[in-house]
Amino acid sequence: MQKIILFLFIVFSQTVFSAAKITETEKLVATCKVWGFLKYYHPKVANGEINWDNQLLEKLPKIEKAQTKEEFSLILENWIDDLGPVKEIAPIAVSKEVKYFDKNFNLSWFNNKLFSKKLSKKLKFVEENRFQTDEEIGPGYNPLKNGNYFDLKFDNQNSRILWFFMYWNLVEYYFPYKYLMDQKWDLTLENAIPLLIKAQNEEDFFNVMTKVAAKLDDSHVEFVPYKSGFFDENRRFFPARGKIIDNKIVVTQILADSLAQADDIKVGDVITKVNDKTIAALIAENRDLCAASNEAVLLNKVVRRILNGYSDNVNVEFLKDGKYTTKAMRWFNYHDSHRNEFKKGAQKKKEKFKLLENNIGYVDMGIIKSANIPAMIEKLKQTKAIVFDMRNYPNGTYYDIANFLNAHEEKFAIYTYPDFSYPGRFKWTEGSTCGAENKDHYKGKVIVLLNEESLSQAEWTAMCFQTASNTTIIGSQTAGADGNVTELDFKTFHTRYTGIGVYYPDGRETQRIGIVPDIEVKPTIKGIQEGKDEVLDRALLFIETNK
Repeated sequence: MQKIILFLFIVFSQTVFSAAKITETEKLVATCKVWGFLKYYHPKVANGEINWDNQLLEKLPKIEKAQTKEEFSLILENWIDDLGPVKEIAPIAVSKEVKYFDKNFNLSWFNNKLFSKKLSKKLKFVEENRFQTDEEIGPGYNPLKNGNYFDLKFDNQNSRILWFFMYWNLVEYYFPYKYLMDQKWDLTLENAIPLLIKAQNEEDFFNVMTKVAAKLDDSHVEFVPYKSGFFDENRRFFPARGKIIDNKIVVTQILADSLAQADDIKVGDVITKVNDKTIAALIAENRDLCAASNEAVLLNKVVRRILNGYSDNVNVEFLKDGKYTTKAMRWFNYHDSHRNEFKKGAQKKKEKFKLLENNIGYVDMGIIKSANIPAMIEKLKQTKAIVFDMRNYPNGTYYDIANFLNAHEEKFAIYTYPDFSYPGRFKWTEGSTCGAENKDHYKGKVIVLLNEESLSQAEWTAMCFQTASNTTIIGSQTAGADGNVTELDFKTFHTRYTGIGVYYPDGRETQRIGIVPDIEVKPTIKGIQEGKDEVLDRALLFIETNK
């Protein structure tokens, strides 16, 4: 009797389990992974024979109707079968010269609890007999081929899902730093799908996707609607730049002299609230909307969001001499026309290179160009030290300067590139070298100044300069986004991400970490108010004392 009861219980349990309903999110998460995998792996899909986007749009209504995992799994099985047979090929040999970087690679989801064993085997078979190509992927590669994602219909749920599936899988297979995200990319997929389904319009879509893109934790990333670009005619600006220090914004640079003068705004002024919200509250409010490799860059991006908006009238609270005062300001769209005037003024005031006191050279890496390097070398070659100020974006001058600084050729960076023949896997490359045999190389101290404004090429150039035996990095954490950018332009918006992985020759990471300073120095409110450049001052002290 007991055996009969046990048998009936097992049969009943299996029946209930097999008939268990699955959620819309579970189905779409699994569909996203299968669709993206076949997009890059299935021979007939990957080579462009099939309109894979349309096939997804055709299958989504059927997937929506599936009630159980068996029904759902069968839809996917039939979908794969309908593509036609995949030719079984000999095991794909990997050259002994290829060294893989596999921290991003994971196809264990083939064994999803929603999948039948038959479906899991089909996926594994496709992987083992995947699409092969000799195409090498590097900077400038466009991973959106074989698809058209430019006619996104924001008010259509399946159109939004298609676009999101494309984007999620693009990151899944071609973003080199997926393994460094704070939140697992799978969890971002699960969290985003219900929000995309609920989205009603373009604004809702951008809000969801801005938060999704921020999860890449990559300072290169942006997700920008064109209509709300930096020079949008409806956008209004505070007449100065600022920096967040101790949950306050300190004014660091005046951009519109007359407007700043009208409201008595000066460098060193401290802002504590904007429209009755504390700076700490505004940081929290914008945190999920800013893609940043680290906190330093996040604060830099947040302050830009705080100091512009779409309201003409803004209440700004200031702290001065221990007293809080609120100014009812009127912000204007001065920035577009004022930008050219500001740029011309800055070029007149700044010197590309100069000789400081005590025989110390100074080079502004943000404005010096290759044509200026011979004159710079001639003027500064006899100095006891040269300060290369890279708190900016350089102009491709690393090679010429490195030849001056280095005694020998040195490797300074190695890279990971996506393997298009095995999507999701990355290959190590030989990397980059700088310098040359040069007995007359510079013998003085080399100082490089960095901060959160030092992004991408600036970080890469700093790595190059570090190969000189007498280099010292002074400043604070850099942007932590080191690598060529993949740019993606659509009809009404633009997005981007870091496309290749950049590492030191010994394999040390630069993404998110940035270039670590030998001597850390950060500006203070007091120093800014006194008109000091505390980072440069610390560099000059080090040159004189070696401490």
